[in-house]
Amino acid sequence: MLRLASFAVAGGTGFIVDASVLTLLMKFTPMGPFSARVFAIAAAMFTTWMINRNITFGKSGRHVVKEGARYGFVALMGAGLNYAIYSGLLLAAPGLFPPLAALVIAVAVVTVFSYLGYSRFVFNRA
Repeated sequence: MLRLASFAVAGGTGFIVDASVLTLLMKFTPMGPFSARVFAIAAAMFTTWMINRNITFGKSGRHVVKEGARYGFVALMGAGLNYAIYSGLLLAAPGLFPPLAALVIAVAVVTVFSYLGYSRFVFNRA
């Protein structure tokens, strides 16, 4: 139960980083919701890796580069799914889903996938 709570904290922190970077880039740069989201996802991905590595799951026992590559693989698959859902909502129903609402829905859908991928593929003991 503690692991799930820690994962929720990591995910919540990642969500705050994702939403903050997205909002700031859209407000202070000429980036739109699609290009800004790429940078927001990258910032959130690094943040959650550090939290999951140091708090939620602990180090995997693999070299940090190998662990990072595994984390990146799962995170990129999750990010691709997340981005597809996010983009699909924005494109399918323009005006109905503002970017942050689409972000919330996309993150909720991908959370289970991410937990299973990280716990079974990345942080299982080498």
